[in-house]
Amino acid sequence: MGKTKSKSIRKAAKTLNVEGVKFNENFDKNKRILEGLSLSKKLRNQMAGLFTRTKKQQLVAEKKMQ
Repeated sequence: MGKTKSKSIRKAAKTLNVEGVKFNENFDKNKRILEGLSLSKKLRNQMAGLFTRTKKQQLVAEKKMQ
């Protein structure tokens, strides 16, 4: 598996971010947050991984700004 995510996964993740769901840099916590939705196991894990990676990138960018 690579870092490439399909457009539908990125679009769904963006929708959840806009709705105000709070994700963090921990994969397992993000996975537990997504369990409430009716997603397949593969989609849930892909979205949790996407949120984890983007959150980590945001934290690194914030540290560089300071």
